[in-house]
Amino acid sequence: MKRDYYDLIIVGTGFASSFFLKKYLAKAPKDKRILVLERGHFYPHDERLKVKRGEKSDFQKFEEPWEKAINNISEYKKWPFTTGLGGCSNCWWGCTPRFMPSDFKMKTLYGIEQDWPIDYDDLDQYYYEAEELMHVSGPDGTPFPRNGNYPLPAHEFSQVDKILHNTYGNNYISQPTARASRATVGRNRCMTSSTCDTCPVNAKFTIENSNLFVYEDDRVELVYGAQVYNLDIVNNVVKKVFFLKDGIKKSVGGEVVVLGANPFFNTNILKNAGDKSSLLGKGVGEQLGMQVLIYLDGLSNVGGSTWVNANGYMLYDGAHRKDYAACLMEVSNAPYYIRLERGKYLNIASIRLLFEDIPLDKNYVNNTSNELVPDVYHVERSPYTLKAVENMKVKLPDILSCLPVEKLEYLPPFPNEGHIIGGTRMSNDPNLGVVDKHMIHHKYRNLLVLGAGAFTTYSASNPTLTLSAMSLFAADKIF
Repeated sequence: MKRDYYDLIIVGTGFASSFFLKKYLAKAPKDKRILVLERGHFYPHDERLKVKRGEKSDFQKFEEPWEKAINNISEYKKWPFTTGLGGCSNCWWGCTPRFMPSDFKMKTLYGIEQDWPIDYDDLDQYYYEAEELMHVSGPDGTPFPRNGNYPLPAHEFSQVDKILHNTYGNNYISQPTARASRATVGRNRCMTSSTCDTCPVNAKFTIENSNLFVYEDDRVELVYGAQVYNLDIVNNVVKKVFFLKDGIKKSVGGEVVVLGANPFFNTNILKNAGDKSSLLGKGVGEQLGMQVLIYLDGLSNVGGSTWVNANGYMLYDGAHRKDYAACLMEVSNAPYYIRLERGKYLNIASIRLLFEDIPLDKNYVNNTSNELVPDVYHVERSPYTLKAVENMKVKLPDILSCLPVEKLEYLPPFPNEGHIIGGTRMSNDPNLGVVDKHMIHHKYRNLLVLGAGAFTTYSASNPTLTLSAMSLFAADKIF
């Protein structure tokens, strides 16, 4: 490090931190000094691709298995994530639907949990900004409010998609996605390889290929291999950040501190610092996902131009959310779903069903005697979610009656969706959360805690676009 004290210290280089920094740098004077502490290292896409092909890479030494970064107490639940430059942008699959306006008003509309302290209109302009920065591909019409065209055209429908879109209109759309439908700056067109965690043609948005240029800015100093584990807090003001680098414990001072690591690490840092917020670490979880195979009579499901071709909203909004969860349909175009009967190989479609869950106190993160490695407990799914699964099985046959369906096969729920949500939820009332609407800590007012950990409720929609928009919103409103 070049200094002992910085105007701004940011922990992490994933979506939350990078989008926050993008907006901050656009507003900050030229003499500001920013320190970014990244737990991992730079592991280039080309080197990740080598490993994906079964080749050796010198960069493999920088890969930190998620299983060693946390103590996963509940083995049925998996939490895959990546560290290093770009965080989980290196392993996400690029799905970028917006939340629905109702997702922010669960208490008011349905009597479920709490309303967010922000609403859809607060984030609307930042959704557009995030979509532009990610060069999102998307359709003209959407079930959520949106005007104008997406930066890139929508991906092409498959034969099944065309029938469902003709039946349900804008409740069945080409998925908005950060997998490019056309070649764009720094990225190629998606080739529908269904290996999006490490895209073989670099079509998926990542922080590495983003052209955000935040870590090249002269005001920013980026330090790799800095595992932040604690904060020095004096009279409710964060004074220093403690981190481990090269086996040596170090500290650095800052005027404003931003925690932009994933929710597990953000919670762990705060707990190690002695934060006694009643809901800190509680309510950690994500959507429940399960796959349904649709066997088709005489219809080949050909076409489509990306891994998730479409989103269906037929089970999403409505009065049912008073009793059971919303469900977002992700219609897969993966080549590994085929039939093994002669002449029927492509007479099949696959839908992944994403059910929102709600925060449960018994699903939580706790710190341990090892300051770097937290315990993560995920004990159960909410009855609210499980009831939605059973409702789906009743209603889906009618929804799909526009297709020549032979039978439906429901696969077991997946152990993960690649989303980590909760632990530092936002609220207007300090007794109902950890951070306020701008993701400033209710008690420590020079500390921000970014990311999906701040979500008040989960939503059925993929979280990345929303957490990125929230970072742009926070930086714009605070500075």
